[in-house]
Amino acid sequence: MHPLVAATPTPVHPLPRLAKALGLEPEQLWVKREDLTGLAGGGNKARKLQHFMSEALSGGYRVLVTGGGPQSNHARMTAAAAAMNGLGCVLVLRRPETEDLSGNLLLDRMLGAQIHWVDPIPFAALNQSIVDIAGAHTQKAYPIPIGGSSLPGAIAYAQVAQELSTQLTFDLVVVANGSGGTQAGLAAGLGDHARVAGVNVGAQDGIDAFVTDLAAQAAAALGLPTPNGAAQIDHGRIGLAYGVPTKECEEALLLVARTEGLLLDPVYTGKAMAGLIAWARHGRLDGKRVVFVHTGGLPGLLSTRYTQWMGAALVDS
Repeated sequence: MHPLVAATPTPVHPLPRLAKALGLEPEQLWVKREDLTGLAGGGNKARKLQHFMSEALSGGYRVLVTGGGPQSNHARMTAAAAAMNGLGCVLVLRRPETEDLSGNLLLDRMLGAQIHWVDPIPFAALNQSIVDIAGAHTQKAYPIPIGGSSLPGAIAYAQVAQELSTQLTFDLVVVANGSGGTQAGLAAGLGDHARVAGVNVGAQDGIDAFVTDLAAQAAAALGLPTPNGAAQIDHGRIGLAYGVPTKECEEALLLVARTEGLLLDPVYTGKAMAGLIAWARHGRLDGKRVVFVHTGGLPGLLSTRYTQWMGAALVDS
C-alpha cells in the first residue's frame, strides 16, 4: 500500500481577462488551482484525503466509507484513494430521481466503489448513516464524513492557506462552501475570518457556526491563534436548492470559460464564482487582490442532468 500524495503545491495564476470583464485591474483577480491535485480528475478533496488515508492505513482499516449526493466529488476521490491502496470503498449516496450512470457516478463505478443508496435525508442523518454502515461492515471500516469536513480535513486547508501565502500577497480568498471544512481550514491558516469569503451552496444548515467552530479547532491543533471574528458566508447564491443551478451560475460558467478557458462546475465553483462576480459589480472588491479557490468538480458538469441544462443554455448564448 502507498499513502495518497496530492500533486502539490498547486499553481496560482492571474485572471486578467475576467478581471477586465468585471471592471477590476488585471492584477486584482487570481485563481488557486486546487482542481489540479491529480487524484482521479483532481479537486480539493485530495488534500483532505491525504490525512484520512494516513489514519486509515496506520489503523489497519480495510474499507473506506463515505457519502454525499449522487454527483459527489468527494465520493469519487475517496473511491480512487481506496483503489490506490487496495482497500474497499462503500459510498452512501442520496438516491436521485433517476440513477443515471454519468459524471461522478460513472467514475465511482469505474473505480470499484460499492454504492449504498439511501433516501434523500438531511445532512446530519446522512453522516450518521456513514458511521452506522462502517460500524456494521464485516471488515474493519473507516468512516469519513461528507466532504471530509472534520478536523483532519480542516487542518489540510489550514496548510493550504499557508502554502498560498508563500505564493502571493492577497487580501481575500473566495471559496465555495458545501460541507464547510475547506473554508474553516483556510480561515484557520490565515488567522482571520474576514480574509475568507465563503459562498454557501446549500448543502447543510447551520454552516456559519460549524465553520467558525471548526476553524478554531484546526487552529488549536496546529498551535495557531484562534482566527479573528466569525465565518463570512454569502447565503444568497443557493437558488432553489443544493445542486440546482441558477441563472447567475450559468453566467459565471460561461463568462469564466470564455474569458479564461477555465471550466467550473454547476454545484460548487459556479455558484461561488457567481458570488464573486456579484461582489465585483457592486464594488465590494475595489482595491483588493482576490484569490478564487478552484476546488474542482468538472465530472459533475458532465453528468446527463447538467449537460442537458448547459446544452439548453448554450442554445441562447
